[in-house]
Amino acid sequence: MNSGSWFEEFPGAVIVCDPKGIILEMNEAAAITFANDGGKELIGKDMLACHPEAAKTKVEVLLKEGKRNVYTIEKNGVKKLIYQSPWFQDGKYAGFVEFSLVIPESMPHFVRS
Repeated sequence: MNSGSWFEEFPGAVIVCDPKGIILEMNEAAAITFANDGGKELIGKDMLACHPEAAKTKVEVLLKEGKRNVYTIEKNGVKKLIYQSPWFQDGKYAGFVEFSLVIPESMPHFVRS
């Protein structure tokens, strides 16, 4: 895969893995987030090895069932939206993509009809 500069410079962490959980790509924000675990050296490695047991079990189920998982976290006073979703290539399940986006302290919300 070669996603280009938009991917590298995207302001949120993006990690792409195959159906077995092998990391195919990660952008610069993800490499910084996971610098203590190896950063870009994680490409080609099993993403499950980077998760604690409870999260590892959940990710294994997501990979197997190809279901989406969306939640928020707060760590060191920073709130983030975590969006994990299957991705497809030519209509075939190809793995998972995870977006980790910082949630601003104040954010407008619009209801549209």
